[in-house]
Amino acid sequence: MTGRGAFIGCIADDFTGATDIASTLVRAGMKTVQSIGIPEVDDPMIADAEAIVVALKSRTVAPLDAVAQSLAALDFLRGAGCRQIVFKYCSTFDSTEHGNIGPVAEALAKALGQQVTIAAPSFPANGRTVYNGHLFVGHALLNESGMQNHPLTPMKDANLVRVLQAQSKGTVGLIDLPTVLKGAEHVRAAIEKAQAEGATLLIVDAISEADLKVIGQACHDHVLITGGSGIALGLPDNFRTHNELSGADAAVLPVVEGKDVVLAGSGSLRTNLQVARWIEAERPAYRIDVMKLAVGEPVVEEAIAFFDAHTDQTVLIYATSPADELRQVQAAIGAQKAGEMVEHALGLIARSLRDRRVRRFVVAGGETSGAVVQSLDVKGLRIGAPIAPGVPATVSTGSVPLALALKSGNFGEADFFEKALLALSGDQS
Repeated sequence: MTGRGAFIGCIADDFTGATDIASTLVRAGMKTVQSIGIPEVDDPMIADAEAIVVALKSRTVAPLDAVAQSLAALDFLRGAGCRQIVFKYCSTFDSTEHGNIGPVAEALAKALGQQVTIAAPSFPANGRTVYNGHLFVGHALLNESGMQNHPLTPMKDANLVRVLQAQSKGTVGLIDLPTVLKGAEHVRAAIEKAQAEGATLLIVDAISEADLKVIGQACHDHVLITGGSGIALGLPDNFRTHNELSGADAAVLPVVEGKDVVLAGSGSLRTNLQVARWIEAERPAYRIDVMKLAVGEPVVEEAIAFFDAHTDQTVLIYATSPADELRQVQAAIGAQKAGEMVEHALGLIARSLRDRRVRRFVVAGGETSGAVVQSLDVKGLRIGAPIAPGVPATVSTGSVPLALALKSGNFGEADFFEKALLALSGDQS
């Protein structure tokens, strides 16, 4: 790699999580690129980046596999000169008691020689806050927010100290909100005290963006930080105070011409709402029937034919379904198999639509986004302005640029699809 190297390197456990934190870094003024998987150290797209985000697909794989992928990403980011590493996971802590957050955080900390590491998943802009170690989604506890019914990572306990402890070999502690409200020096002192008492991972309360900035200041000398995208709000200032950032407009992207499509695979409540809004507006929509996929019916071909029959309109192709229907499908064929079939089908559809000169893709669902960008052979993304909190406009690197909005299932308001299409077309009104 040429140049001075990047300042911040992020390891994200899914694709939409990666664009989420990349958007936060751009918002905070850092020129940011996102790689799909681990690129070569001399990849030209990272030459002038101030922050590099590596998007993995490790959230729901076996813990040992997640650790191996994350350590490989760490090796790349260190080779690219990154001074601070952020392990980014979902702000709803999607992981379960047998999940990957604890094992990956501990493995990264060991590799970097850091004795105690914070875990700060709060993302107040999207209603995710942590108080007394308990995660809230809006006004509801995590386990009462709908996340308890998530098909892959059902979160049935809002106590993150307890959840993280079940995953971890070390001791998990808590930095509470009163400490955070006292300022960065008090947070730093609390971290040092917890480390002296044997803690290795610390959940940190935060209910506002100001809290996250305090936490970022307190951890300015930590080589490893873990959390949701909100934790990145306070990190660029640690470099800006030393006049190390370029000051260039980090959010400017080229306009991409071509056709567009919306692809939705998430089963989340928010994506269901967005799909319902589209259909209520009598816009064209084709539903992928997973049971038909399972018995080998030509669902992919039918979806493409539906697109071809509506060339004068933007089409939604979706596998999203209400929770009760989703449970019936999973009972019949298994949750993992159902998810893999949907991802594979949407990936094939995306590739066929690209060959039909579709150049703008709005994609709902983290796993779905991963499948789509892999099918489209996207290797990297330039990150632009946010469309909604945690969801930026992006343009792929390479000879044929694609405009993409990659949305986590639970992000965005009811009219997100419409807003995203306008943003990708270059209309910022």
